[in-house]
Amino acid sequence: MLSVPPSRLQQICAAFPQQRFVVLGDLMLDHLIVGDARRISPEAPIPVVNFLHETYTPGGAANVAHNLVSLGARVDLLGVVGDDSAATLLRESLAQHAIGTDGLIAEPGRATTLKTRITAQRQQLVRLDRETSEPARAATAEKLLSHLRAVLPGAAAVLVADYAKGVVSQPLLDATFSEAARLGVPVCIDPKPAHQLEMRGCALLTPNRKETFELAGMSESANANFRDRDDALQRAVAAVQARHDPAVLLVTLSEAGLLLAEKGHIPQPIPTFARQVFDVAGAGDTVIAAFALARAAGATPFEAATLANHAAGIVVGKPGTASVTTAELLEWVRVHPDRR
Repeated sequence: MLSVPPSRLQQICAAFPQQRFVVLGDLMLDHLIVGDARRISPEAPIPVVNFLHETYTPGGAANVAHNLVSLGARVDLLGVVGDDSAATLLRESLAQHAIGTDGLIAEPGRATTLKTRITAQRQQLVRLDRETSEPARAATAEKLLSHLRAVLPGAAAVLVADYAKGVVSQPLLDATFSEAARLGVPVCIDPKPAHQLEMRGCALLTPNRKETFELAGMSESANANFRDRDDALQRAVAAVQARHDPAVLLVTLSEAGLLLAEKGHIPQPIPTFARQVFDVAGAGDTVIAAFALARAAGATPFEAATLANHAAGIVVGKPGTASVTTAELLEWVRVHPDRR
């Protein structure tokens, strides 16, 4: 398998602080409750969890921004929140990570998306979602677009994180493409196929395997042998390329790594390596952030995919929605010279 020398990865990472991105999409607040479960409730066949501690971290598009900042880049974050306590906690969490909140538009009557995960003995027991998925109001979308026009000049790329929570619409996406094209800024999208948005001409699409089949309008095959042959996935990739014409289609394949499909090239698997998986929440956010940042820093698509693969491998070993730092990334490559 082709590899990327550590010296080259260091060169790419050294250029991270010079990059600035715009992140637009559905904002979330991730709430992790960690407890200890030693007995079953006498009221129902469920574990009784004794509370130990809790954390609040940026989720969704906010987690994409968090990953970019953790890797050393600068970010302008745009999205919609409600006028509620979750919005306050999200703003506080973003401030703790040096992420500005000027682009967060508060919409009265809307609930800020809040995902609460309860874990015990390193196992997730339940997730509780509190959210509104209704489309953002026209006035709210116009405010987002106004912010976008203000911060887009000079950006390395605009990353659109669609979680189908009402922020990303076809009119907003069309306007984003138009403004970005005028300034020569690439548009990278983490898509939600249920939206059936027109995304032709984007620089990057990062669906997972299931989403790739949905984007292709095909039924997902049961074949999970990603590392050898998966003809159905190859056909789905070809269909997505024909329909949406991305410069790069990067399919995330969970424990099997990534599939890199560049326009005009044969798709190339980027296998991952066995390690303990603690929590996969937010791994896709890490992939799009790391890939886009590496490309802006001068990496080839293969180099960027390799770096993104390593970054995702690190975050899934952490509890809850997490990010990775440049130091962690370089240390991982140094300690595992056979895995680059």
